[in-house]
Amino acid sequence: MKYVVPFENSHDAVTTLDNGGRFYNLLTEANDGHISMQEVARVAGLFTDKQKMVLYFALSISKLKAPFCEIVKAALSGGIKLAYNKYLPQQLLPSQAVTKGVVSSNAIVTGIPTKVDSKRELVGFIFVPPSILVPIVDRYDIYEMRDDKQAEPLLIAHARGSEKLPEEMIKVAGVLKEMKLKIDGVDTKKMFLEALYYADAD
Repeated sequence: MKYVVPFENSHDAVTTLDNGGRFYNLLTEANDGHISMQEVARVAGLFTDKQKMVLYFALSISKLKAPFCEIVKAALSGGIKLAYNKYLPQQLLPSQAVTKGVVSSNAIVTGIPTKVDSKRELVGFIFVPPSILVPIVDRYDIYEMRDDKQAEPLLIAHARGSEKLPEEMIKVAGVLKEMKLKIDGVDTKKMFLEALYYADAD
């Protein structure tokens, strides 16, 4: 889990992202007006995961007003431009994520996370390579996020050992996934957000 400070203006965004990539990215050039995949990867601290790069990029420009967002997005080139169109995250409230979220897609959810006593209240399983079912609480700390007291909460799965999420209004960016549950003896599935980044809400 990584805390992201979104850009305040398009100039800072383009200047930071148009950075030439890492020293071995010989075909990318800083300040050439084009933002490549290698340049976003450098800022995001990633190497090959396009879906996570797009998630980081989307969260980093989330505070910009629409016209300034378009300026930054217009500078995307090559593979990162294609990846952005493919992995563009849904912007959702927790209740919308539960009902309208698309499994395996990126999402940015806004709300207040509340930590769950997961071993007592949650018995769910997820698949990990190579296709082994393990309890979700073995891999993650679990939070609930609601936008309405009466609404079903969205579960946020936060890597164990990471710094705790603040219980205040934040944006959490991640990948929507499903876990297996048994309720009253019946196998069922439940949506959760595997959290990768977060930022202060607007």
